Amino acid sequence: MEFTAKHIADFLNGIIEGDSNTKVNRISKIEEASEGSLTFLTNPSYTPYIYKTNASIVLVDKDFKAEQPVNNTLIRVDNAYNALAQVLELYNKSKPEKKGISSMAYVSDLAKIGKNCYIGEFSYIGDNVEIGSNVKIYPQTFIGDNVKIGAKSIVYAGVKIYENTLIGKECTLHAGAVLGSDGFGFAIQTDRNYKKIIQTGNVVIEDYVEIGSNTTIDRATIGSTIIKKGVKLDNLIQVGHNVIIGENTVMAAQVGIAGSTKIGKNCMFGGQVGISGHLNIGDDVKMAAKSGVGSNIKSGEIIMGSPAIEANNFKKSYVHFRNFEKLVKRIDELEKELKNVKNK
Repeated sequence: MEFTAKHIADFLNGIIEGDSNTKVNRISKIEEASEGSLTFLTNPSYTPYIYKTNASIVLVDKDFKAEQPVNNTLIRVDNAYNALAQVLELYNKSKPEKKGISSMAYVSDLAKIGKNCYIGEFSYIGDNVEIGSNVKIYPQTFIGDNVKIGAKSIVYAGVKIYENTLIGKECTLHAGAVLGSDGFGFAIQTDRNYKKIIQTGNVVIEDYVEIGSNTTIDRATIGSTIIKKGVKLDNLIQVGHNVIIGENTVMAAQVGIAGSTKIGKNCMFGGQVGISGHLNIGDDVKMAAKSGVGSNIKSGEIIMGSPAIEANNFKKSYVHFRNFEKLVKRIDELEKELKNVKNK
């Protein structure tokens, strides 16, 4: 589908510099763009590309100042990165929509399906499931009994949703995600075997949540594992039973959260962060990649390292760690000198 510079500028409330009739039909990276492409410039390190890119239209911030002639049509906006997100959403909506229930899907007679839904081939919809309007369920998805899915949510291929899971509106579940599998609960016995603790709770996903591919969220032992409004989880994340994640918290790939930990709102966790169970993490906490967290964290803290400590303290300590071999050598030399002084 084609868009003109005028269409895009009107949509973004942007200012055109160049030909308002310039047309684009795809979105490309600035260093790889060809004629007919829309691209963007947000990272200053990519500025040299704007003078040689073949893109037809470039989104730039309003305060961008060209140091050389620019041959492309520019659209100046308040924030080029945010504008790109809006354009990508517009582009995505222009694609043909999947609709209807496949004859090769199984839908229980006891299920309630809203208007304008799509249910793909080989999907399974269990008893008493409630699916809101405009929901898309892609092929080979399993949805267990008593699950509820809110309007305009998207469930991609191969997602497994266990019984009693509740999902809000406009959520996105990417391929291979598993919601509601058993929490890791076992009681050690006198013979050192382990007896499984039955997991009787569920998972609750509030509105506008996005869950990445192959991420797993365990059902609660008792009560609910809760992912609150606006949370964004990357791929390959493990959320243990009875965990609560606060509003608008984001986590990068391979984060692992042990059971019963409570995480506040507006937190940001880097990749491979590991968090022990039964902890309280405050609001607005930032954790650098590979942080290992074994104690409660107050609101607003920035931590890194394993065991994780305050980020600035970690950086200062790391300077010494990098010089550890030199420090040991220096101490050995000082000990030798001290020994020689004592022997005189």
